[in-house]
Amino acid sequence: MGLREVLIKHLTLIILIVIYVILWLLREVFPEYSQLIITLLYYITIAQAYNIFLGMTGYVDFGYVSYFGLGLYGMAVAITLSSSSNMSEYIAILLGILLALALANTVAGVVGAIALRLRGAYFAIATIGLSQALRYLIEGAKIWGGAEGVIIASDLRKIFGEERFSYATITLPDTGIFILTVISGLVMYVVRNSRLGYGLLAIREDEDVARVMGISTTLYKFIAFLISASLTSLVGSMWALKITAIYPPESFNIAFSVEFIVIVMLGGAGTVLGPLLGGSLYALSKYYLGTILPGLQLTIFSVLLLVIVLVFRQGIVGELRSLLYRYSFIREVIR
Repeated sequence: MGLREVLIKHLTLIILIVIYVILWLLREVFPEYSQLIITLLYYITIAQAYNIFLGMTGYVDFGYVSYFGLGLYGMAVAITLSSSSNMSEYIAILLGILLALALANTVAGVVGAIALRLRGAYFAIATIGLSQALRYLIEGAKIWGGAEGVIIASDLRKIFGEERFSYATITLPDTGIFILTVISGLVMYVVRNSRLGYGLLAIREDEDVARVMGISTTLYKFIAFLISASLTSLVGSMWALKITAIYPPESFNIAFSVEFIVIVMLGGAGTVLGPLLGGSLYALSKYYLGTILPGLQLTIFSVLLLVIVLVFRQGIVGELRSLLYRYSFIREVIR
């Protein structure tokens, strides 16, 4: 296969990475919009991670925010421990990443082993209480500070020093989120075009038929579930460095799960480019509506979302692909 054929075959991934790099460079060119761009990348990354599970399997997980919350707490606890133990800044961050992954994968492993044997609405109902269960467990058992939360600003100052505090809370997490944006897009692309991806899409279309075809449906769903939870926890670990104060109600707010679902469905479930478009549209709309019409942005945004979802039932990317399906080149790019 020549270079031209390889480029055409992987053009979707190339376009995705190029757009991510452009967004990152725009952050440097227009520093006044840097945090808006990071917020945009945050939504894209979360959507891409959730897309690996929801988009590929069709299973809706209302407890998805739990893995983000566990990522927040994983980093926060690691920073607190590192501060009291006088660990270096690099060890502290590495410990936070590993702890975030360990917490998310442990919970996802237990939940997945039980709930993924259920289907459709039964699975959604089984996961709907997970985030609240974790919240009240932390508050009731006074784990990780309980209802008082974990505040890591002073610990970060001790580990990084006063002069590098802005690096620890801005530069480091922003760079981490960008790297995770690229990684999540790459993982989604690889999964989408792998045997695992074809099996997951078969499950989404008809799980019984997929099982008859010899696909280990529970195992495939479990793998996608863990990958999705892992990426989400990593985003949470970086976000903890930005906010520096982690509280149970905000960390496990089920409204975040609904946001993630909306973004995936808006962009196009199971598509590689869907989270990019859905996350961008959602983040920009939320920001500008909140700026122009404060207090009314949620009402207006809910109506806009309803209209968009009704018009683009397959998501933006899905509708574009259907509209331009007769063009083979476009069909290869828009997916």
